[in-house]
Amino acid sequence: MQIREGGLDDPRVTALLRMHLDDVRANPTPGGAHVLDVAGLKKPGVAFWTAWRGEDLLGCAALKEVEPGHGEIKSMRTVPDQVRRGAGSALMVHILSEARARGYRRLSLETGATPAFEAAQALYRHFGFTPANPFGEYKPDPLSIFMSRVI
Repeated sequence: MQIREGGLDDPRVTALLRMHLDDVRANPTPGGAHVLDVAGLKKPGVAFWTAWRGEDLLGCAALKEVEPGHGEIKSMRTVPDQVRRGAGSALMVHILSEARARGYRRLSLETGATPAFEAAQALYRHFGFTPANPFGEYKPDPLSIFMSRVI
């Protein structure tokens, strides 16, 4: 498996992100969907990676700086037929390494609180994330779970 930086102009990547956006927006929360589109992922302060096996796209993830020393995981998504095959874990290991290299002391994320997000929550717990308060510009939301971990 190879982790590559960028790829936001690759049609396979944009299709995965479009599916991610559509899926998140199909189940809006009271506070709205907190997902970044391609333009948001291209902004300064956001790094984006993809996971590949040969020429097969496996998944993607991004890291956004919330403030100095604090990063947020964004746009974590696995291609549907690749779920539970290691892409999410490989991307998480890469993000943790990058966060350490940037000198971040904390990583946080927001994910859904409904059963559809249980696999994502389990992945984050596996990597040491625990429930946390809203951070950055987030507000409390009954359908969102906020998680964080010290680096």
